[in-house]
Amino acid sequence: MACPGTFSDEPLTPAGRLFLQSQTNIIIHCILRGKNPIDIDAVKSTLRSSLMVRHPRFCSLLVRDKNGFEHWRKAQVDIDQHVIVIDKRLDKSDNFLDESRRFSSEEGEGDDDDEAAVNQYVADLSVSSPLSTDKPLWEIHILVPHKCAVFRIHHALGDGISLMSMLMASCRRADDADALPRMVPEKSAEFKDGKGRDWFWLFGILWGFLKMVCFTVMFVMEFVVSSLLVCDRKTVISGGEGVELWPRKLATARFLLEDMRVVKKAIPNTTINDVLFGVVSSGLSRYLDHRTPNALHEGLRMTGVAMVNLRPQTGFQDLSQLMKGAAEARWGNKFGLILLPVYFKKAGNNPLEYVKRAKRMVDRKKHSLEAYFSYRIGDLVMSLLGSKYACLLNYRLLCNTTFTISNIIGPLEEITLAGNPISSIKVNTSSLPQAITMHMLSYAGRAEMQILVAKDIVPDPEFLAKCFEDALLEMKEAVIGTEKE
Repeated sequence: MACPGTFSDEPLTPAGRLFLQSQTNIIIHCILRGKNPIDIDAVKSTLRSSLMVRHPRFCSLLVRDKNGFEHWRKAQVDIDQHVIVIDKRLDKSDNFLDESRRFSSEEGEGDDDDEAAVNQYVADLSVSSPLSTDKPLWEIHILVPHKCAVFRIHHALGDGISLMSMLMASCRRADDADALPRMVPEKSAEFKDGKGRDWFWLFGILWGFLKMVCFTVMFVMEFVVSSLLVCDRKTVISGGEGVELWPRKLATARFLLEDMRVVKKAIPNTTINDVLFGVVSSGLSRYLDHRTPNALHEGLRMTGVAMVNLRPQTGFQDLSQLMKGAAEARWGNKFGLILLPVYFKKAGNNPLEYVKRAKRMVDRKKHSLEAYFSYRIGDLVMSLLGSKYACLLNYRLLCNTTFTISNIIGPLEEITLAGNPISSIKVNTSSLPQAITMHMLSYAGRAEMQILVAKDIVPDPEFLAKCFEDALLEMKEAVIGTEKE
């Protein structure tokens, strides 16, 4: 299939070049599990007619010129080269199971073993399976016995928002075969006539501007110092240089969005992200208290790296605008980084305090331009010093912090792909020097967080996942208990 793109030998963007460096060579994994057996021919047919293979990035080879600079070069797309079919069943240790040991998908044990096997398969891919540069930098692994497809897409092709928008353009709502998935609820228009804008309103604007300047200076300085000099205190979950090459395990924490909304409503002006950050703070404290009881002092700081979408529009992006390269909805990697500290607290605290602390910190981050400046700092270092030093800066930041976390809004309703209803969607990335990375995606009222760990540092990620799940349930019970009083 010929690529109908409009360019040839286009240079990579600075972010694209960063993601091709050996220490930050990141691949995004998207795991889709179908309710019905996967029809391979239907999948290939859907791919051939999809917008994805017509997008210039997805039908271009990565080439390097004699000076070592990377470019995209238009190429033929052979779908058969990109679809990898696994016909044999995997077990939890990434070995093929004998056919006689297959479980029915309706049996709970079979579902648990299916998920564990797929998680281990993806965990192994995350360490030692780079994408071949002999073809465009994406592929799909179809695990036939598990009714599962694993999309592997190089981060140089785009960020999570771009790629999720691309995937959703090939999907349809389960309740309406002609409708695209919705990722953001429709909001009613609000009319504002500007009445009441007196000097108090002007004072509020000036105060907001002052806070933005102060928080931006403070957080940007902290970001630079953390990138170059200061690292978190070592704990049993700390990673470091070279840890990205260690074997991985992958576990899944499951949440109901309704449970998060119950907690969210109990604290005024709280968001789902605030609740998620509170859950992570509580869950890590639970896990550390279990692994090293009485070994850590109260208030020990652990720093997370969070990715923030810099596009004005949240959720699903208009694919036609992305492909045209519109200024406000540009295709590619358009995100900044912020540092989110969490603090170790022993059991016995009010569980809602974790959310309140998280909200206070996130509110300060929202009043700053930390994410925007982190994006510009990386861009400036790449332009002035080259990809080697930009990679070093990013790598040092990851080595000096404890975890990475992201949260992507997924479809509001159940969807279908190639006519097959999708039961779950999960995302993660290839390994980083941190020992823990967490990526959450919501889908049809549920949220699943993939927890990728270095198994020699965190040998029990399933227990860590349970710590997060229990943290949310404890928060919900605290809200319900308060309402009954």
